[in-house]
Amino acid sequence: MSADVTDIDQTKVEAFQETLVTEAAATGSAVCCYIGDALGLYEAMAGAGALTPAELAARTDTHERYIREWLANQAAGGYVVYDPDLGTFELPAEHAAVLADPDSPAYAAGLIATLMAASASADRVAAAFRSGEGVSWHEHDPRVLGGISRLNGPLYRHNLVEEWIPALDGVHERLAAGARVADVGCGHGASTIVLAQAYPASRFVGFDSHAESIAAASTAAAQAGVGDRVAFEVATSDGFSGDGYDLVCFFDCLHDMGDPVAAAAHARKVLAGDGTLLVVEPAAGDDLADNLHPIGRLFYAGSVLLCTPSSLAQKEAVALGGQAGPRRLREILTEAGFTRSRVATSDAFSLVLEARP
Repeated sequence: MSADVTDIDQTKVEAFQETLVTEAAATGSAVCCYIGDALGLYEAMAGAGALTPAELAARTDTHERYIREWLANQAAGGYVVYDPDLGTFELPAEHAAVLADPDSPAYAAGLIATLMAASASADRVAAAFRSGEGVSWHEHDPRVLGGISRLNGPLYRHNLVEEWIPALDGVHERLAAGARVADVGCGHGASTIVLAQAYPASRFVGFDSHAESIAAASTAAAQAGVGDRVAFEVATSDGFSGDGYDLVCFFDCLHDMGDPVAAAAHARKVLAGDGTLLVVEPAAGDDLADNLHPIGRLFYAGSVLLCTPSSLAQKEAVALGGQAGPRRLREILTEAGFTRSRVATSDAFSLVLEARP
């Protein structure tokens, strides 16, 4: 396995070694970021200006020695700004928007929370590489599902009603007038609740095969004040109840299905004749080479740890993966019986498809 050291470019060896050290440093900082989020350290620093370690420790009821080391890591990574003359640390407002403000469209603390929770299953996923077996979402650390809800929540709150629905033909008007909507694979209900808040005349049902997620979604809907127009049910993607839906949605979940064609075919069956299927998937190009960039790298990591194992745990186990791309997704919709499909809109993170019977 080893090459003669005289046959390789030592400059390239050293450059890649530096890359690996940078990767390890980023991984360690991600763990520190997770701790900062869990302890409310970023929230305590947001808008507070420059703080000494002792001041931050007092604000968060933590020990100053731990805080001093944590702040040093954060300063080395560029998360916070260090003033060596005063010995203070400050979280810039721009960074607070990403780390400390759940209402910000840039909020991404849920990303770190999800990755840290998913990493707890690394040994189990590694074993699945040999066995070929799957790992269902509910078999991961339970924090994974909460992290996904925190990760996707800002995405839905700031894009679903403002960008994605208006990109669909006539759907906004139909929802405003009063429509029947199915949200398949709804998880903790973030997408369902956003739609219900925006369209009070419509009625919504969220479906998910995980009973605990459905319970969490029901609680969240009641807390959001939309319980009068939202219901949640435990059901599979190819067997959920109801018919005559004006809109059926798959938000970031079709690729997780064991049989995405069967799921889409069932959606077509229960749609009204002039209804719409909305499919939101992680942004991707059609070919691997199109996705070899930081966002694609992140999405492939999620697919390795969560999405592909989920599909392989199901009976059909198509294992579409989290970077299927628009061409493959449209092929699936055609196989499912849809006669028209198109990419309605897209951005760096999401691919939004519309399909009609």
